[in-house]
Amino acid sequence: MKSFFKNVLANIVAIAIICVLFFFFFVIVLIFGSMSGDKSVVVKKNSVLTINLKTNIIDSPTEEHTDVFNINSQNKNVLIYEALEAINKAKNDDNIKGISIEADELNAGLTQIDDLRNAIDDFKKSGKFVYTYGNNVSQAAYYLGSVADKYYLNPAGMIELKGMATEVTFFKDFADKFGIGIEVIRHGKFKSAVEPFLRNDISPENKEQLGTLLNDIWKNASSRMASSRKIDSTQFKTVVDSLYGMIPDLSLQYKLADKLIQKTEYDELIKSKLNLKEKEKLNKISLGKYIASYSSEDKSGDKVAILYASGAIYNGDQYNDIFSEKYIKYIKELQENDKVKAVVFRINSPGGSANASDEILFELQQLKKKKPLIVSFGDYAASGGYYIAMAADKIYSEPNTLTGSIGVFGVIPYFKEIANKNGIRSDIVATNANSQYYSSLNGVSPYGVNMITKGVEGTYKRFVHFVTQNRKQSFEQIDNIGGGRVWSGTRAKQIGLVDELGTLNDAVKYAAQKAGLKSYNVESYPKKMSPFEQIFKDLNEDDISARMIKNKIGKSNYEILEKFTNEKLQSEIKMEMPYQLKIN
Repeated sequence: MKSFFKNVLANIVAIAIICVLFFFFFVIVLIFGSMSGDKSVVVKKNSVLTINLKTNIIDSPTEEHTDVFNINSQNKNVLIYEALEAINKAKNDDNIKGISIEADELNAGLTQIDDLRNAIDDFKKSGKFVYTYGNNVSQAAYYLGSVADKYYLNPAGMIELKGMATEVTFFKDFADKFGIGIEVIRHGKFKSAVEPFLRNDISPENKEQLGTLLNDIWKNASSRMASSRKIDSTQFKTVVDSLYGMIPDLSLQYKLADKLIQKTEYDELIKSKLNLKEKEKLNKISLGKYIASYSSEDKSGDKVAILYASGAIYNGDQYNDIFSEKYIKYIKELQENDKVKAVVFRINSPGGSANASDEILFELQQLKKKKPLIVSFGDYAASGGYYIAMAADKIYSEPNTLTGSIGVFGVIPYFKEIANKNGIRSDIVATNANSQYYSSLNGVSPYGVNMITKGVEGTYKRFVHFVTQNRKQSFEQIDNIGGGRVWSGTRAKQIGLVDELGTLNDAVKYAAQKAGLKSYNVESYPKKMSPFEQIFKDLNEDDISARMIKNKIGKSNYEILEKFTNEKLQSEIKMEMPYQLKIN
């Protein structure tokens, strides 16, 4: 008995200690949160707007996350729309004398870099300077930085300018070797998401699609870099093919950089440009702080709402990614909000669940009956991401948006052979002919395959039906450019899958025009979560473990792992793009 009470007392003490530690943990996090907040930022005279490594350009508020495992992080998340507005505002701000780009790596998507480049190009029309400094510069960072009037490189630095390539990993032999069966059902010869399970090499159709896509995007990016640096296109190709950017002297010789100097010399150069005295301080202000300097301005009156949809599409009700129940609530809220006169639906998604995509599309169709609905595409608007755009009055795409992928597939794994080899077998008792049409050991029955195939075909026809309605083309026309094929935004405009090539800002201006608004404010949905709300959200055991794994192996690797471990990604018909594309 004495031992029993001793154990009970020990458990009570342990629980009390945990509660105290949790309390102090939250106090510390909240203190850090308040310390990191921007306090009444004042823009000083002779300031330089700085885009640096501490700036993460994100497409949606749902991508913003307070990481309780990394509370010392100095990075500031900035929405692309806010970043573009800031650069536009700085153009006419007498206190901002120029822009300094100081980013070796760049946390931004390809279309976001395009938009930033366009905004900085427009900023240069004011006569203010734009300079860039780099050490070991990624290709994405150079794509942005090359827009500058002058590009300065560290004498021991490098520019990783190499072009674009894709490497596809195949699992067919692996599955065969270990006795893993994979039943694949798809519509569309270009629906290459399932190829790694069917082949050991890239199919001719997929090779054609990848070649066209990569060349479209690289042609756009390389021509802009060559033009900004005043390099002949033939010579620029030679520079890229030869990796000359990896050698500082060759970067200078072939005009990738204007001068090799140290960072301190670069800062002194800017001070000289501003006519500052030797002891005067150089005032640099980040995008995040500059936005904070005016973000508290009055925003009452008529509104154009931007509803951001970023990530994969799922059924359910969670904050991150695109969960159908959550987005139905957002859409209904916008539909009933009389102050919101028009909605811009910003899509940055490779797709996901066909069912969830259909639910979201239906609610957007109801919204469209009440107020203008304009769609803007980010890096991805493919498969389910394209499907949910089909309620739009008008669709804006970026030139490099991965667009289309009008196709449907299902992948069903089973483990009969490997189980049998290891002495595992099963037997079935059922009430009906197809009660067990699928099992993880025996796979899918022939009749089950037949019915799932009909489901995939029916979903594809429904997909194409909505596209024909929105794009004013016949089934045959859409089917001809569909089949799961992914197009660049430029080609999507040529074949009629989008209406205009333009930015999120262009879509917002058009939405306001369509709603008849002369003055308006822009409001973002979903609302940003406070750090406190995000901390509580992360108390879910699965979320905590996921964050720890993601921090350890990196976001890209975690997304691959999730394909095999997340139940939401399995056992259903999908509208999903086969790959992601980045300029690294």
